[in-house]
Amino acid sequence: MDHLPRFTAAAVQAAPVYLDPAATVDKAVALIAEAAAHGAGLVVFPEAFVPGYPYWNWTMNPVQGSPWFERLQRSSVDIPGPHVDALREAARRYGIVLVIGVNERAPHSLGVLYNTLLTIGADGALLGVHRKLVPTWAEKLTWTGGDGSSLVVHPTPIGPLGALACGENTNTLARFTLLAQGELVHASCYIALPVAPADYDMADAIAVRTAAHSFEGKVFSVVACSTISPEIVDTLAGDDEELRQQFTRPRSALSGVFGPDGRPVTDPLVDDEGIVYAEIDLARCIRPRQMHDITGHYNRFDVFRLEVDNRPRTPVTFTAPPTAPATPTPTPASEEDA
Repeated sequence: MDHLPRFTAAAVQAAPVYLDPAATVDKAVALIAEAAAHGAGLVVFPEAFVPGYPYWNWTMNPVQGSPWFERLQRSSVDIPGPHVDALREAARRYGIVLVIGVNERAPHSLGVLYNTLLTIGADGALLGVHRKLVPTWAEKLTWTGGDGSSLVVHPTPIGPLGALACGENTNTLARFTLLAQGELVHASCYIALPVAPADYDMADAIAVRTAAHSFEGKVFSVVACSTISPEIVDTLAGDDEELRQQFTRPRSALSGVFGPDGRPVTDPLVDDEGIVYAEIDLARCIRPRQMHDITGHYNRFDVFRLEVDNRPRTPVTFTAPPTAPATPTPTPASEEDA
């Protein structure tokens, strides 16, 4: 590769307009415009940004959370659909590559929602629809797991781009699958997690995971995390003071850009809304690989082998196209009269 891109990356740390997909997409479009005005060529948004994360899974039992699941289902995104079209148009209009998390409705079942990352090209083309492979812990009450068909690295103007959602960034084999396809830019999409166990520092966890992938793969990672707005606190905690304190817990979010040495390119943003900008020069990925290239000389492919089943999974497979119902033969008028 004679030319390795240089560009500005933007990691968006923001809260959705909770459970309102149209308003959240409008907010996303405004943030895309802001990032583009600062010269961004890549804009990365949080996981499940449209229309928000199902925090009730962590604070309610499944019966209490069931009406909230219905609310989320009714406000989730269809692919294709108008909300995705608006995001595609924004990427095209501002000439940026976009990664953004959505709650995706399944076309075949009202009970299936996916935690989905959209990758959209600078021309507005929908390059990738990645469904989180394994929902984490309490998330299994809401999301269905995806399949291996979307573990794809996309060629883009800013370089070979891959993306994973939140806990997937601890999945060594999923990460290696992207690295082995030539990934040089990695989008890590997270949610703020103030409802984690008391001894869990989400900001540190995000930083450790992001640094690990960047250092191991010698790639740039752009990590974007959501925040908890007062609206989300009011909606989910109400008058419960214990929950309100939990939802306002510090160090629940971190966003930023990490280089191929595992270090932040610029200071990450913790908890507050904002956009982190950083200059990325993919040529910086070359020299570190002379030391460690885990998808090349620093591996033993005669000893280790990873096989990925990338076939799309569907609830039913037909061995032949379904037969259309026979069309009744019209009876001639003369026979009817007889």
